[in-house]
Amino acid sequence: MQSSATATARQKMVDGQVRPSDVTDIRILDAMLAVPREAFVPENKQALAYLDLDLDVSDGNSAKRFLIKPAVLAKMLQAADIKQSDRVLVVGCATGYAAAVIAQFAPQVTATESDSALAAKAQASLARNGCGNVTVRTAAPADGDAAGAPYDVIVLNGATEIVPEQLYGQLRSGGRLVGVFAMSRPARATIVTAAHGDFGHRTLFDAAAPVLPGMELVPAFVF
Repeated sequence: MQSSATATARQKMVDGQVRPSDVTDIRILDAMLAVPREAFVPENKQALAYLDLDLDVSDGNSAKRFLIKPAVLAKMLQAADIKQSDRVLVVGCATGYAAAVIAQFAPQVTATESDSALAAKAQASLARNGCGNVTVRTAAPADGDAAGAPYDVIVLNGATEIVPEQLYGQLRSGGRLVGVFAMSRPARATIVTAAHGDFGHRTLFDAAAPVLPGMELVPAFVF
């Protein structure tokens, strides 16, 4: 895709998918207009980069990994209300697009990815696109980044079918975790707020997203 074509595609994504989803935070809109989403998509799928879908960015030889729908990501970021001083953790970052968007208005972002090869690709793509304030580490989504905790905001780049208790423990008091909670049907985007060791849950909106690796519900054994 040519640069003028991708700029037009980005504008259409924001105007046709994100703004109609009641996203009004100008920082998020500007970030999505600035970050070339196709730079975080394999070359053979770049024509799909701006569509309203969960885009598989795996290379075919590994577990499937996705960029979640642009509107779902934008609505969760708006609910997280990321401040200029916030330290942000993105878990299950895949190729790094969500981290790149957040890096436009947050000073320090850490991203984790369980696939070490994909983590290396994410770090390289982020560096090529001017996101020097993002550090990518190889870790399972449910493990988060205990060494770097506490965080003001944790963003799940996907869904979870289990309560991410380990991530809760990495929130600063007053911190927020946003993600798609798929413990029941329908799945719903949810914000969890930490306050003095307690965690308040608030449903944001119905949403669907691929479940992050390691955050699937393990079926109970039936005798």
